[in-house]
Amino acid sequence: GTETKHYMTTISALFFGFISAVVGIFPPGLINMTAAKVNSKEGKLAAIWFVIGAILVIILQVYLAILFAQFIGERPQVVVLLREIGCGIFTLLTVYFLAIAKAPQKIKGKIKKQRTSTRFFLGMLLSALNFFPIPYYVVVSLSLASYGVFAFESFSILIFVLGAVLGSFLVFYTYISFFSKIENKTDFFMKNMNKIIGSITGLVALLTLFNIINYYWN
Repeated sequence: GTETKHYMTTISALFFGFISAVVGIFPPGLINMTAAKVNSKEGKLAAIWFVIGAILVIILQVYLAILFAQFIGERPQVVVLLREIGCGIFTLLTVYFLAIAKAPQKIKGKIKKQRTSTRFFLGMLLSALNFFPIPYYVVVSLSLASYGVFAFESFSILIFVLGAVLGSFLVFYTYISFFSKIENKTDFFMKNMNKIIGSITGLVALLTLFNIINYYWN
């Protein structure tokens, strides 16, 4: 009945929010690497405060992304325009990562001992500077909605955001707890980060271009 459907919608919103956060945050990035660094230099409490600051901003980013996705979903003509803009942006990013960007360096030097409140605001700042979540969650929520496993309803949106928060926290906590054990393995990621990101953005640019051509062809 209606209750079962409502229950399933809630579970799927929580599940997909959780999974999309894990997939989006798991690759070594500035926020999770800094969280691990703060933990190794200042202890778990400071790192947790850093993560809480980052997650507060992520909540806002995911919520805005879903509202934006809802707006786009109701206006198909906006989708084409955004695809064209997106194709241009992803092409530029591909050129940047494959041809221009230098390999990211390991964070050297000591992180100075700071008050936990400073770490909280550093988490918020780094998270706010990371623009990736907004387009990422726009694409994710639109894709899920098109497959009928996510609905743009207030309750579903809040449950999806909750799932994303839990997924984000799990990944950050994993980095804080296990980073010392995987530090050497991240060297490969750090050396090849630009190639990996460049290949992904290149693939997305090609798929987007294919979609645009297909739209005008038909």
